[in-house]
Amino acid sequence: MTLNTVTENDIQNRLLPIVTPYQGEKGALIPVLQKVQDEFGYLPREVIPEIARILCLSESEIYGVATFYAQFRFERQGEHTVKCCQGTACYVQGGKRILNTVRKELDLPEGKDTTDDYKFSLERVACFGSCALAPVMVIDKMVYGRMNPTKAREILSRYY
Repeated sequence: MTLNTVTENDIQNRLLPIVTPYQGEKGALIPVLQKVQDEFGYLPREVIPEIARILCLSESEIYGVATFYAQFRFERQGEHTVKCCQGTACYVQGGKRILNTVRKELDLPEGKDTTDDYKFSLERVACFGSCALAPVMVIDKMVYGRMNPTKAREILSRYY
């Protein structure tokens, strides 16, 4: 069993108590997906058929909604989320270098966003609205401004 697998026991004990109260309520899809994601940390693919059955929706309808909204994820996230701003002010001040440094430091090749040990997930963010602090990196809810590659590596090391 991989760390990203949901068991039948998980479906019975964790999923059903969330979804069953909304049985047949097609309009409850978004709140149900939010609650399921809160419980599991992401939307495991294994739970989609059960959600579809209980809400009387097709799996494709669920995937259509879940892929439309950026808040929903289909992959397990890391314990810590590192967000690197790529907005104009941050980009001009070296935001791309910060992103590349974090990616290298976490050993994440392009296209992979979560470390194998699920310690970190990396996200590119269009703008935090903290342009005066550019370039900006956020880990969990802590904002770090005026970043450079050395500072980014030092801050990341605090989370290991």
